[in-house]
Amino acid sequence: MKLFDYARTSRVSDAVGLVAGHPGGAFIGGGTELTNLMKDGVLAPDLVVDVGALALADIGVRKGQLLIGATARMGDVAEHPVVRERFPVISEALLASASPQVRNRATIGGNLMQRTRCWYYRDVGSACNKREPGSGCPAIGGQNRWHAIHGGSDHCIAVHPSDLAVSLTALDATVLTLGPDGRRSIPIGDFYRLPGSTPDQETALRHGELITAVEIPESGPAAGSRYLKLRDRATFEFAVVSVAAALIQAGGVVTDVRLAFGGIATRPWRSAGAEEALRGHPLTQATIAAAGRALVDGAQPREHNAFKVELVQRALADILEDFGGRK
Repeated sequence: MKLFDYARTSRVSDAVGLVAGHPGGAFIGGGTELTNLMKDGVLAPDLVVDVGALALADIGVRKGQLLIGATARMGDVAEHPVVRERFPVISEALLASASPQVRNRATIGGNLMQRTRCWYYRDVGSACNKREPGSGCPAIGGQNRWHAIHGGSDHCIAVHPSDLAVSLTALDATVLTLGPDGRRSIPIGDFYRLPGSTPDQETALRHGELITAVEIPESGPAAGSRYLKLRDRATFEFAVVSVAAALIQAGGVVTDVRLAFGGIATRPWRSAGAEEALRGHPLTQATIAAAGRALVDGAQPREHNAFKVELVQRALADILEDFGGRK
């Protein structure tokens, strides 16, 4: 591990100023992600600023919005009664993540900023455009079982890892930040970038910009929301595919629906086509199948991950049947 300087402050503006003033500076919260990447030589910041002492851990509803502070622990958010009762998809996504030990340490902001589990990215002996721009993407022609069928490019097909981000995408969350140029509110749909030709630029954050909170509108779909995660083993495993669904029905038809998917794309994947196939229709076998077809329209499976095309449609059907869909 490369030697680095360490700083800790209780002022948000000071933390931002410290990282902004160092091109190689980085924030650290719970430390469950950055420290591992530093040990493996994937990342080598010259300054690490600890944000654990910042007063950004509040969880509560204000003016019709659920506000979750960036330093709130994943476990605390998952078990919070307001989150469990009125935003269940968030609780379910967090409880499906990592282990209890990690959830009790890891922060919400850190979870949203976690890096891909692509083994080429995490192996410093391999080429990787995320880690070393211009070096290539061996996953495209190599072992790509875990990789994306949506949102990839000729430069990267690494899948996004966060369960939480998928649930927040389904609920139209907003990421609140503070940076050298002031405060920003970034819709979750604009927060994560497609890889294109610059896969090393994963989010809309600027250097020195810190996530301070996440804001989620309270709504009928939020109250009736679910998360389904399919994985290779029961615990401490990332999604092969996952589905976050928020849905309202009235008079036997779907009046509002939001669907987001994990494990299949280079960022949390919202499917407007699948939503449109359901909105205004009853949850029948035919409409559920139509939503599945719309979801995988335009997918680009590779040699080892073509099974995801069928698997994610089955996952969508399973979660919609939980909402009362008819086989």
